[in-house]
Amino acid sequence: MADNGEDIPLHQACKGESILNTNRQIKTSEDATTSCKNTNVALKIAARDPEGDLSLYQPRPPTQPRWPKTSKKGSVERTVRTRRLRNSQESLSDPTGSSTDSLKEDLTVPTPGSQVFRTRDNSLSDYERGRHSQQSSPKDHRVKSSKLRLSPLQPTGPLPALEMSFESANLRAANRIDRDCLDYALLANKKGKLHRNLSDSRLLGNMGSDSASVSSMKSTYSVLSPIKPKDVRNRSFLEGSLLGTGALLGAEELDRYFPDRSVGVYVATWNMQGEKALPTNLDDLLLPADCEVAQDFYIIGVQEGCPDRREWEIRLQETLGPHYILLYGASHGVLYLTVFVRRDFIWFCSEAEHATVTTRIISQIKTKGALGIAFTFFGTSFLFITSHFTSGDAKVYERILDYNKIVEALNLPKGLPDANPFHSRPSDVTTRFDQIFWFGDFNFRLSKARVDVDAIISGIMGEDMGPLFEHDQLSNVMKDGSIFEGFQEAPIHFLPTYKFDIGCDIYDSTSKQRTPSYTDRILFKSRYVEDIKVIKYTSCSNIKTSDHRPVIGVFQVKIKPGRDDIPLCAGKFDRGLYLEGIRRRITRELKMREAMKNQSSSTICTVS
Repeated sequence: MADNGEDIPLHQACKGESILNTNRQIKTSEDATTSCKNTNVALKIAARDPEGDLSLYQPRPPTQPRWPKTSKKGSVERTVRTRRLRNSQESLSDPTGSSTDSLKEDLTVPTPGSQVFRTRDNSLSDYERGRHSQQSSPKDHRVKSSKLRLSPLQPTGPLPALEMSFESANLRAANRIDRDCLDYALLANKKGKLHRNLSDSRLLGNMGSDSASVSSMKSTYSVLSPIKPKDVRNRSFLEGSLLGTGALLGAEELDRYFPDRSVGVYVATWNMQGEKALPTNLDDLLLPADCEVAQDFYIIGVQEGCPDRREWEIRLQETLGPHYILLYGASHGVLYLTVFVRRDFIWFCSEAEHATVTTRIISQIKTKGALGIAFTFFGTSFLFITSHFTSGDAKVYERILDYNKIVEALNLPKGLPDANPFHSRPSDVTTRFDQIFWFGDFNFRLSKARVDVDAIISGIMGEDMGPLFEHDQLSNVMKDGSIFEGFQEAPIHFLPTYKFDIGCDIYDSTSKQRTPSYTDRILFKSRYVEDIKVIKYTSCSNIKTSDHRPVIGVFQVKIKPGRDDIPLCAGKFDRGLYLEGIRRRITRELKMREAMKNQSSSTICTVS
């Protein structure tokens, strides 16, 4: 064609090159050499006119491939199809190549009417132009011609429908609802309305199921309401505001979390008798089986506590689990007082503070006295006092003196504002708070001989303890107004909690023959009438490591909105104790599972 280097028309050179490229796989090596020569001819033409526009002379494929005159069209087409099929199979079975490489290769001989000719519109794509410009040697032509580009796979059936949720898998796991909330949902469906202050039932209307995955919308509304950017911009602390919009402790925020404006308070008091060995399980003390739901606050007061106070608090955290955190803990000698709150509510608590009073003549001896912890929740101030009064059957007057000294000397509040300064009295700490709980070993006895008390106990039918309370010292002095002014006590329907032989339900069988008595009590006082409702008041008879039985009380307490000028807790709690308690809880659970697994695997099976 142009071996002698003569000038030839450009359109003929391009046409010859296109034919050679189209028949590349059925040509011999001599055809490939001829194609290379035609390429050189095009380069020579470009060299003669360096300023010419080469885009006008780009090679274009023919609308239909030209078959060689020396062979029949049918035989050539069969040969091309056979080679294409063989090359496709080789590219798929080639261990060094990949299907991706084969897809990138050009179809050297497309059949007439194929998709390639329908989409190209008689012009090469940018990708193919780049490939033609990068070809440099006949060797490259021979190597690349062995690979074919496979047509894209088409689905044989309809595509699966998209899920309702479009969030990622990580986001689904982060927004998943806890299983305990689902338990509340099932309980609400069975029994109807729950006490909203005692559970998460107020969230059930917006809570979604966690059976598979929770959609983004339901996950956002499942626990907390979404926050709009407009609200974030406008939110500020309104100092001194009770009803203003945006106040952190105001009415709007209170109604969001507590629609009925009440919380559940669990109080426990126990004289441990200084025993080092703690009960193996404290569930009966804090989580009795007959309680329908857990409470919002857990306050535990201990007299004659175990030598290791830290160990005691870790055991309480282990029992309550990850839903609760230790807001504050304090001690006065062997008096321990701990306050656990639900971790959701810590942002609405003020800083807690404590004070102590010793009722002994020698102040260094701290076996008798009182320990108080105070804090504010929203706009309601709480005061919890645990105390140990003077012991002795006939020392009623000494116990009254202990009470008077405590109410005068307990220095609370310190940094917290007085809830109602106009009605507070400097001589009575209980007048400075909205809700007061006073509990402990008051040591008031039954003024009756042991034989007579035993006879009354044996003759008691059901839960009527009236015959015993006719001789109760505390009830009598409270009626006279000598002690615990303004305090109330729930009706008692349980047997005396003092004094037992350790490890059994038999009252004192020693030579002293102490009279059974109600020494362990829980009293309460509210600034507003009927703000405290008694849910339960009983003793825990399953814990027998001491000569006293623990006494527990469950209360429903009204709360009110507050001002944002109080010193907030800001999420502060004992994190070290929290982590240690959770670690022990996990370890205990794993040991129980391992023991059950070993027990089931060691069972002997017989075949009859």
